[in-house]
Amino acid sequence: MAVPWRAVGLAVVLGGSGVLHLVRPGLYEWLVPPELGSARGWVTGSGVAELATAGLLAVPSSRRSGGWAAAALLTAFLPAHLHTFRVVPRRPLPMTAAVVRLPLQAPLIAAAMRVARGR
Repeated sequence: MAVPWRAVGLAVVLGGSGVLHLVRPGLYEWLVPPELGSARGWVTGSGVAELATAGLLAVPSSRRSGGWAAAALLTAFLPAHLHTFRVVPRRPLPMTAAVVRLPLQAPLIAAAMRVARGR
């Protein structure tokens, strides 16, 4: 049986990020647009959602649902990535990280969609 590398990769990325959201929420709180309210609540909720999605991706019987959940979750993160440009220091390294990070969402969402479609 072939290893579902896309699903495994997404599960590792989302699982790792989910753990970081819960263990070190301060790393992410500044990314939450203030218009959304409590940053801690959003960071905790997104960490739990990432872990749940990673779990769905890891189990063959729920993998397709995990792909849909991952695509939705990664799409939902776009406002935070755009908000980064409002708050990131206008220095080369932080700005480069923000510029590189946003387009990385596209291949992650595409990979999640492929998993969701069973490809």
